[in-house]
Amino acid sequence: MVVKVGIAKLGNIASGVMAELLLDERADREDMQTFMATSGTKLEPADVDRVVTNLKTYGPDFCIVVSPNGVLPGPTGAREQLAAAGIPVVVITDDVTTKKEWADLKESKFGYIIMKADAMIGARREFLDPVEMADYNGNLVKVLALTGAFRKLQSELDKVIDQVKEGKKGADLVLPKVVMTSDRAVDGEFSNPYAMAKARAAYEVAQAVAGVNVKGCFMTKEWEKYIPIVCSAHEMMRAAAVLCDEAREIEKAGDGIIRKPHKKDGVIVSKKALISKPE
Repeated sequence: MVVKVGIAKLGNIASGVMAELLLDERADREDMQTFMATSGTKLEPADVDRVVTNLKTYGPDFCIVVSPNGVLPGPTGAREQLAAAGIPVVVITDDVTTKKEWADLKESKFGYIIMKADAMIGARREFLDPVEMADYNGNLVKVLALTGAFRKLQSELDKVIDQVKEGKKGADLVLPKVVMTSDRAVDGEFSNPYAMAKARAAYEVAQAVAGVNVKGCFMTKEWEKYIPIVCSAHEMMRAAAVLCDEAREIEKAGDGIIRKPHKKDGVIVSKKALISKPE
C-alpha cells in the first residue's frame, strides 16, 4: 500500500524546511507520498483554515503539523480540526512555551516531537533582513542535521509510516512522544568521542540561542540594547554550525560517517565506509 502523509507547515521553523524531504531524500520511495500545505509566513486563523481544508481534501493516513510555538491558537486549532476529522496528528515544534502548556500537549492524544535546538530567530527589524534570515536558517538546518536531531525525527516519523503499512489506522497508531535533547540527538551518531562532544556542544549552544532571542525580541525595549542581543544569538548559531562542521570532518577522517538511506520500498539500509554498499 501507499501511505499518504500530510504536512501542515504553519509559519516557519527549520524542521519545517526539511520535514517531508527527510522521509524521501531522493524522491523515489514507492511506499508513501507526501502533500504539504502551508500558511506562508504567518499563523493567522484564515491561513490556518486554508491549510486544514486542503489537507482534509487530500485524505492522509496521518498528518504532521509543524510550526513555531505549537501551543499558539493557530497550530492548536489546526491539529484539533484534523483530529476531529479522524486524522492522527504528530506535532513538530520548538521549545518556546511554559511548562504548563507543554504538560497539556504531552497529556493529549497528539504525538509530538519537540525540537529543543530549533531556536527562535532574532526577529528585530533593525537587525533581521532577508539575507540574515536565510543565513541563520542555513546554520540551524546544519546543526539539526549534523548533530543527529533530524535523523531521530525522520526515524520517529518512519515508525508511524511502518505502522500504517502494517494495517494500523486512526487511534491504533502509536505516535511519537519525543523531546529532542542533546543526548537524544547525538546518540549513536558518532564513532569518534571528540566528534560526538563537538556535536553535543553545538546542540547545547543552539538550544541556548532561543533564550537569548526571547530576551532580545520580547524583554528588551531599547533598540540600542536589543540589536546586539539578537546579533549575539545569531553569532552563537554560526558558532554551533562551525562545531558541527568540525565534528563531521573528524568523522570523515576516520571514514566513520553513518549513512542510512531509504530504499524504494521504505526500508532503511545503512553503511559507514564511504566506498561500500548500504545493507
